[in-house]
Amino acid sequence: MKTSYSVLPPGLRVLLFSLLSLAVAGCSAHRDIHQTLRSNFQAPEGSPMLLAAYQPWFGRPGHINVGYSSQDRVVLANQITKAKALGIGGFVVNWYGPRKDFEDRSYSLLQQLAAENDFKVALMYDEPDDRPGDVTDDTIRDLQFGYEHYIAQNASVPSAAYLRYNGHPVIFIFPKSGNTDWKRVREAMASWPEQPLLLYRDINQRYAAAFDGFYAWVKPSGSWSADGSDWGRDYLESFYSKMKSKYPDKLAVGAAWPGFDDSRASWSKNRRMDARCGKTFQDSLHLFRRYYNDRERLPFLMIVTWNDYEEGTAIEKGLASCSG
Repeated sequence: MKTSYSVLPPGLRVLLFSLLSLAVAGCSAHRDIHQTLRSNFQAPEGSPMLLAAYQPWFGRPGHINVGYSSQDRVVLANQITKAKALGIGGFVVNWYGPRKDFEDRSYSLLQQLAAENDFKVALMYDEPDDRPGDVTDDTIRDLQFGYEHYIAQNASVPSAAYLRYNGHPVIFIFPKSGNTDWKRVREAMASWPEQPLLLYRDINQRYAAAFDGFYAWVKPSGSWSADGSDWGRDYLESFYSKMKSKYPDKLAVGAAWPGFDDSRASWSKNRRMDARCGKTFQDSLHLFRRYYNDRERLPFLMIVTWNDYEEGTAIEKGLASCSG
């Protein structure tokens, strides 16, 4: 049954309308997408907090030029303002610890500005893969640095801007090597005054005991199809279904994405997911409603991504539309 636009929760309503209004001017299908979302999208009564994955490396050699530096205070402040206007409450930021100084300084500045603008940020820690024999020690050292500089009460930047859930700081883990001894990492964190919630990308039974939850990420249901038609519906349904049935006591973070295209990235594998004139974003954004409601709420839903232009998932400048 279709529901009128007026009953949508403000955050999701503003997000969809604002993203579409930011789409490239002159595309003749812009109004059609707008009308489709208006007439067909409906949010659950209990909506999650919207987050967006964020890349902090632009302006550093090795990445494409997107027209700004991730260390420009004016740019970062404008990004926060724009995200808030879309109903997004926080950025989840790619972070490598102090081993990548540019990204660390970008994150520090972003958290400072978030504190000034009633916004939240969180670390998405990239698991090291350059020193296989030392990955666990490196991870412990990096996360201890993150706690002292960004999470602790006496952190070097205002820690009130750090994302928390039920009083616990939330740290996202992006796996790379798969060789980290997460049991040792948790033991090292036992001395932290605030015990963190560690979230791992995708459901991984091997690490279930060491993690407090899992988060979904842009991914096709099978292999990457040449025509990009597999937008990930079965993958998302499997994620939500397993979180409800097998891990009901763990934190679930849903995901939505506008598509995928890594052709601009130096590491391109020619992977593509068709935006389908905005329908990929629409469908992935509201699929969680089949599994969560106002009684069983999904706490967070993360948009993948805010500004990853190299993999074609950025929503910062609006949704891609179709012409002709």
